[in-house]
Amino acid sequence: MRIVFMGTPDFAVPCLDALVKDGNEIAGVFTQPDKPKGRGYTMTPPPVKERALEYGLDVYQPMTLKDAEIQEQLRSLSPEMIVVVAYGKILPKEIIDMPVYGCVNIHASLLPLYRGAAPIQQSVLDGCTVTGVTAQCMDIGIDTGDILMKSETEIGENETADELHDRLSIMGAELIVKVVHSASEGTLTREKQDESKATHVGKLTKEMSEINFGRSAREIHNQVRGLNSWPSASAMLNGRRIKIHRTLISKGKGDPGEVLSLNPLIVACGEGALEIVELQPEGKKKMSASAFVNGLHVNDAGELHFS
Repeated sequence: MRIVFMGTPDFAVPCLDALVKDGNEIAGVFTQPDKPKGRGYTMTPPPVKERALEYGLDVYQPMTLKDAEIQEQLRSLSPEMIVVVAYGKILPKEIIDMPVYGCVNIHASLLPLYRGAAPIQQSVLDGCTVTGVTAQCMDIGIDTGDILMKSETEIGENETADELHDRLSIMGAELIVKVVHSASEGTLTREKQDESKATHVGKLTKEMSEINFGRSAREIHNQVRGLNSWPSASAMLNGRRIKIHRTLISKGKGDPGEVLSLNPLIVACGEGALEIVELQPEGKKKMSASAFVNGLHVNDAGELHFS
């Protein structure tokens, strides 16, 4: 099938890989413009652009898709299907209506649940045990189009959002190949979303990072997992800012934030306790909790308190 691919971050790369390896004709790849990164503000291409150039594909990086000239350029590519995976731009109706097989979006949730910007992280933050990916036929709404196919997976009790992100990106790649085959065979069906079950999620913010140890160990554990690796859950330890990257549900009672044990590093919560496995003091690299405690030269858990 002749496909125009639209995507930007790492999550979209496996889908592009899968479509190329499946033998489809990729007429062009649309991705976000290069952006300055790092201390030197070096202009850096998006991951999708890097992969597309490795394949020798034509890459387009328009600032907007609303421009008539850009739309005409896209029309000249004669796509039978436009595949959109975490592109980061809204498609106008003129583009949505362009390909014969429509614009197909891979979204990292089981729609209509978790429409919006951060479905992977929010599903972990909410303590969900099941999620997945959905292939939907795009319309002018945000993740409101008809469902084409879904693929489900369980979320591990200690799985982080980053780890789930990587698994779902592979599942999305497998799903889009199935959708393309089904479209080519004329067997693709559409199902309208149940609006009564729709939920929406916004973007992650740094304000979500602060840990309140008065909450339950389970809630904090989900916060740590869901905000890994950005913006990361964090707390103050004896006046020092600490990012907390990995935790385990543990046992113990005490005042919220009270350190109950040094090895392993266990902290009391409003309900239950949490073992901190990996952390990062401000201005330093990630490290194991045991290495951190050893570097503090403390002998008693009572010398430490999270707040």
